Amino acid sequence: MSDSQFSSKLLENAINEFAKLPGIGRKSALRLVLFLLRQSNEDVNNFGNAFIKLRNEIKYCKCCHNISDTEVCGICANPKRDAKTICVVENIKDVLSVENTQQFHGLYHVLGGVISPMDGIGPSDLNISSLVERVCTGAVNEVILALSPTMEGDTTNFYIYKKLIASGASVNVTTIARGIAIGDELEYADEITLGRSILNRTPYQENNY
Repeated sequence: MSDSQFSSKLLENAINEFAKLPGIGRKSALRLVLFLLRQSNEDVNNFGNAFIKLRNEIKYCKCCHNISDTEVCGICANPKRDAKTICVVENIKDVLSVENTQQFHGLYHVLGGVISPMDGIGPSDLNISSLVERVCTGAVNEVILALSPTMEGDTTNFYIYKKLIASGASVNVTTIARGIAIGDELEYADEITLGRSILNRTPYQENNY
């Protein structure tokens, strides 16, 4: 689809912006833009303002680094959650994946990625030090390492395990059962498999990997 096909620069600009989204090609972007053009001004304004408000006002929980409307997210602030158990995940999508299983009732810790030297991501780029600080308060009994079973995920698991042991904190470190296939991303696991992996978690051991 060449630029010369567009009779409007405004249309072309809107298509270019939509096409920047993951999984959206230019043909899909065109369909989305034409759909929005058929909507009322109020609907389109609400659509645009929702993302502007999201980008300008969204916060990250000061406890677990999950997205939140307030300083502390609804999960961390919920007194019914088990504050003695922390599930360590790579990103916000993984929090949603685990929550959808309805099998975990503790708190989370979002790392913001995994250690990946090829991508220039080291331990200092992740929320690992704040995890160690949470554990060192003595209020945590168990840390569940729920990272995707990839090479990068396993490397990050090992690094976190060593940091927790070195901190001297008395905490059980477990990992989700390998119901998740090696190399799979956590967010693509079905809820039943992921839920069973959480329930059947096993003690983390260095020689597991």
